[in-house]
Amino acid sequence: MAVPVLRSGNLTETLDFYRTLGYTVTHEQTRPYAYGAVQANGCAVHFAAAPAGTELPAEQVGCLIMLDDVAERHRAFTAALRKRYGKVPAKGCPRITRFRPGQSRFSVVDPVGNTIIYIQRDEPEEVEYGGSRELDGLARVVDNARILRDFKNDDTAAIRVLEVGLGRFGAQASTLDKARALAALVELAVATGNAERAATARAELRVIALSDTERAAVAADLSAATDLADRLAETD
Repeated sequence: MAVPVLRSGNLTETLDFYRTLGYTVTHEQTRPYAYGAVQANGCAVHFAAAPAGTELPAEQVGCLIMLDDVAERHRAFTAALRKRYGKVPAKGCPRITRFRPGQSRFSVVDPVGNTIIYIQRDEPEEVEYGGSRELDGLARVVDNARILRDFKNDDTAAIRVLEVGLGRFGAQASTLDKARALAALVELAVATGNAERAATARAELRVIALSDTERAAVAADLSAATDLADRLAETD
């Protein structure tokens, strides 16, 4: 059994954060050195101070945790964070990344900058990281943007891919593919704080004639954008 040991930072603050998420503190000491441990569902995470003189990045991936119920865990964490902080932290430290239907992973960044990635245990071993050979044109672009957004947490790159894709394929793309690209762009613009681009993409989307079935297909993206906007408003 391997047990990850992450940076402790302010140990009291760190352990309190994990208590908020539902972890049980199983060890806490300040002498002769700071060290702590938490556990939930049989999975332990330990915390220790970085070696003296060590310069570490402000944020870094600490470990992966495999789950059978990643969507439920995100829901529980989100509810706990909202109760503790009065909001769901979406930027800075601590924060939790957004989770959309169909995703198989999300990340939590603690007050120290440790990142834990929670992954659905039965996530395919060979994840298609964008550019599926079964897709082409704008549909393939949307797939690439999804991977950048959901797996690599690179919203800026996802926006760039969608903007270029819409310029290149938008004129000949199906109405549904164009609507899906614009809906994804709305959410990403909200996530990066570009309210003007979000409004422009919404306006472009409103003039596209969609059937009820097609409109339902993009509803999840628009709902995610609205939910994210509400979360970010809470942090201001």
